[in-house]
Amino acid sequence: MADLGWPELTIIAIAVVVLFGWKRMPDMARSLGRSARIFKSEVDQMKTPDPVAEADERAASADAEVARLREELEARRHQA
Repeated sequence: MADLGWPELTIIAIAVVVLFGWKRMPDMARSLGRSARIFKSEVDQMKTPDPVAEADERAASADAEVARLREELEARRHQA
């Protein structure tokens, strides 16, 4: 990865100002900030577990347990 120091960053900043103009810089910075905020929130959202999926998983597990207990109860009824 390139090691950027102050001289390189200064040259890049000057090139950006020359290419896009001084008046458009605040709008570009604002747009960049918004994009970064949206990207960060999307990444955070992907990292956090989905509560609906967790609830569905717990419900499926509970349904499987109920089915197992019903089968066990029916088996005991037939034994008696």
